[in-house]
Amino acid sequence: MACAPGPDPLGDSSGHERPKWDNKLQYLLSCVGFAVGLGNFWRFPYLCQSHGGGAFLIPYLIALAFEGIPLFHIELAIGQRLRRGSIGVWTTISPYLGGVGLGSFTVSFLISLYYNTVLTWVLWYFLNSFQHPLPWSSCPLDLNQTGFVEECQGSSSTSYFWYRQTLNITADIDHSGSIQWRLLVCLAACWAVVYLCVIRGIESTGKAIYFTALFPYLVLTIFFIRGLTLPGATEGLIYLFTPNMQTLQNPRVWLDAATQIFFSLSLAFGGHMALASYNPPRNDCEKDAVVIALVNSMTSLYASIAVFSVLGFKAANDYGHCLDRNILSLTNEFDLPDQSISRDDYAAVLTLLNATQPESVARLHLESCRLQDFLDKRRCGPCSSLPCCSLWGCHPCSGTWRLSSRHSWIWGPCRDGSLRRS
Repeated sequence: MACAPGPDPLGDSSGHERPKWDNKLQYLLSCVGFAVGLGNFWRFPYLCQSHGGGAFLIPYLIALAFEGIPLFHIELAIGQRLRRGSIGVWTTISPYLGGVGLGSFTVSFLISLYYNTVLTWVLWYFLNSFQHPLPWSSCPLDLNQTGFVEECQGSSSTSYFWYRQTLNITADIDHSGSIQWRLLVCLAACWAVVYLCVIRGIESTGKAIYFTALFPYLVLTIFFIRGLTLPGATEGLIYLFTPNMQTLQNPRVWLDAATQIFFSLSLAFGGHMALASYNPPRNDCEKDAVVIALVNSMTSLYASIAVFSVLGFKAANDYGHCLDRNILSLTNEFDLPDQSISRDDYAAVLTLLNATQPESVARLHLESCRLQDFLDKRRCGPCSSLPCCSLWGCHPCSGTWRLSSRHSWIWGPCRDGSLRRS
């Protein structure tokens, strides 16, 4: 589809000159900001790990080349050619197709509702992060001020802060509870920021996009550098990129790759049509489609490296603690000198004791300490967005990401409303 038209009989017939972007960078950043989102930071790392690590990149790149870029190019070309938003584009093509544009508008509105809900939680944690000590770093004291809250000790301080002090969750779904006014204020603040960004159309959006599109990359780069310097990061990256080619035989892998392209590039939402409609008529939208799609995919890979380097660190840390507990049990049982068993020679000592005194070892009921098992437990998909924050004490991962039922979780409320390890 040609991007540069001649006479424009199908263009804007309102008689008003359509606004244009101040420069090409504003447009590119707007498209990148619209495309890059939760799917890049939450869903892609989960899918990449679940479907064979590096092997998932094969169907993903194929879907990107034969599905993502062509459809993305079509959206940009149609919006730029007709110089209208989604509803106007489909109505111009055929009055009977106006409902398609209305449908994309409705879907975009519904998605904005839960996106701002997530931003509400982010703002709430951001405001609380100015406290010292951090409110989720330890369990609060009970009413008698003589000990910690028992429910918090039975789960974790992060889970307790999320479910009890943030959401104030009820015991079951039959009781909705009261309005959380603090979260309501945060939600109103998020919508106010959105309003200020779009109040004057692309004039205000074009100015705000320099911050809203680039600042997340700054934060992600900080996580990326910090994550790679952590002990155990290598194990996390190996876990992510080790290809399991057998997974390519599963049709679900290819379906998830194709779905991820739609979700990640924000195809069929109508937003890219609207953004492209403010371009000059002879803008090279084909080149734009390729550049934006590649930036989007590289962002997904960039985020995955940051995420799994941190998950590898946490898994290695838990693995080391597991070995320490078993070493302590062996030391006490067999009256061995302290520090006589190190993590490095634990396996050899355990093998020797199993061969010489198997009954004594069996009575200890030692934990199964395998790094692979701890890496599997850390595979929590969207939860990977904020484990990086745990490096600075910010870890609302426990319940925030229960939005997606496709992922397995480590923490969660029990049926009776209490918080316990699952």
